[in-house]
Amino acid sequence: MQQPIPYNIRSQQLWLSPERLLFWENEKALVISDLHFGKAGHFRKSGIAIPQSVYKEDLQRLVAQVQYFQPSQLIIVGDLFHSEENMEIELFKKWRENFIGIQLHLIKGNHDILDDEWYRSCAISLSHEYKTVSGFTFIHDISAVMHRAANNYYFSGHVHPGIRINGAGKQSLCFPCFYFGKQHSILPAFSHFTGIALIKPGNDENVFAIVGKKLLQIQ
Repeated sequence: MQQPIPYNIRSQQLWLSPERLLFWENEKALVISDLHFGKAGHFRKSGIAIPQSVYKEDLQRLVAQVQYFQPSQLIIVGDLFHSEENMEIELFKKWRENFIGIQLHLIKGNHDILDDEWYRSCAISLSHEYKTVSGFTFIHDISAVMHRAANNYYFSGHVHPGIRINGAGKQSLCFPCFYFGKQHSILPAFSHFTGIALIKPGNDENVFAIVGKKLLQIQ
């Protein structure tokens, strides 16, 4: 796997990982969006044969990133879970017990429908709308911010951003990506079991495509 690459915003040092998350060095925080834990189990309940290995792979990737970066906290920018409680979410509870020393903050997304008490039982700190830390504001859906504080930089998820890369012979492929605008960023979905929504960045915006296990800066 490619080593994380540095990215600086307002004198804050970030590290972008091809495993679809970033590490905020100044706060020792992993910032992640759209894990959708329990989604495969939700589909299986509906009779769609999605193997449980899809979920286990995502959970193992998270473990590996925690071990690599050694964060003191995780900031989840919405959609930690996909729907109601199921066996996969029970496996998450066991994971949480192994990493109980790490603070876990969740900004609730549209799929985070479990009772607040369930999150508290897993030592998860909840924010129903947004959370601001040292000038960075974390919110699930950036479109929900009607009036943005000029001094804050926003991180969001929700849309599962992707970028189209054109090749020879009029061929093109689409990849998940990190998007960085002047005042807000959209993080890629951490889960591999998600689609993508193509974005069209402007000239002064930065995009890093996630191509396999590598990051490719598009602009």
